Amino acid sequence: MSLQGAHKRALVCGGTGRIGSVVAARLASEGFAVVAAGRAQGDLRRRAGAEAVVRQALDELGGLDLVVQAAGDGFAPRPVADVTEADWDAALDVTAKGTFFLAQAAAPALRETRGVLVIVEDVASFQPWRAFAPHAAAKAAQAMLTRVLALAFAPEVRVCGVAPGPVAVDAGTEERRAAETPLRRVGSPDDVAEAVLYLARAGYVTGSTLHVDGGQSAQSGLRAGA
Repeated sequence: MSLQGAHKRALVCGGTGRIGSVVAARLASEGFAVVAAGRAQGDLRRRAGAEAVVRQALDELGGLDLVVQAAGDGFAPRPVADVTEADWDAALDVTAKGTFFLAQAAAPALRETRGVLVIVEDVASFQPWRAFAPHAAAKAAQAMLTRVLALAFAPEVRVCGVAPGPVAVDAGTEERRAAETPLRRVGSPDDVAEAVLYLARAGYVTGSTLHVDGGQSAQSGLRAGA
């Protein structure tokens, strides 16, 4: 089914979060029937939870043309010496393991519709954020899954990534975060939603990550997360 068609169905995991909720709303405004799933609909830290999320979406929508993985956990600054096993588990469970098992559960439905999986990554995938070691490592693993899954699911399913920079920053940090980008401004979750929508429709794009970061990742000598 073409995503330009009249009956488009999307599952947004992490759909109650700061970015995922905006993605879900934008898709709905573009004519998608959307299930915006949070942890209450299924815990992505467990394979059974990922399967439950997909099953609920299929029951409600009747099929899936687009799945967006915007769920994550474990984003907490820690000096390397203070990182615990619990910190590693929090970062890896939803971001890496959850992405894999969500994709595994959704693949049959997406194959039926020649659909799309869009994974919301992070510029931390490509930068050594020493204050966020587990998060950066988990996001790097997730970015690799974008490429692995694109090959595994081709040619029926496209798999793409979006790597946001400072788009959902804490109040009071806007000026500092803006200075980290060549555009000298922060973005917004709307910028991520726009990128997701583009990738959902970009029929010749798979296995690629679109950076939505104001040029942050193109710079050298970055201080982000230092």
